Amino acid sequence: MNLKTPLISIVFFLLAALFGALGQFLYKSGAERAGGSLASYVLNARLMGGVVCYIAVMMLFVAAFKKGGALTTLYPIYASTFVFAALIALWAYGTPIKPVNVGGMALLVGGMYLMGR
Repeated sequence: MNLKTPLISIVFFLLAALFGALGQFLYKSGAERAGGSLASYVLNARLMGGVVCYIAVMMLFVAAFKKGGALTTLYPIYASTFVFAALIALWAYGTPIKPVNVGGMALLVGGMYLMGR
C-alpha cells in the first residue's frame, strides 16, 4: 500500500499547528481577562477566538486526511505547535526562548522528519 503524503496535506497540518498554537494563546489571554462568571467566558472574544481556532484545526485535519497521506507522517507535523507556541509567547509576553528550548525544538523537528521517513 503506497501512502505517499501529498504536500497539500503537510501544508494543512502545518496550518493546523499554527491555529492550534494561536488557539492556546487566545485561551490564555482570554482566561486572563475573564472574571469568573459564565458570561465573562461566553462573551469573551478571545476565548471564542480560541474555539474558532480549534474548529479550524479539526477542519484542516479532515481536509488533509481527505487528500491522503500517512497518519505517521502527518500527525508528527502537528508537534510543530510547540514551536509556534514558543514564538507566540515570545511575541506576546516576551517569554525568552532559551538554548535548551531551541534544543527541544530541534529534537521535535528531527523527530518529525524521522517519523515521516
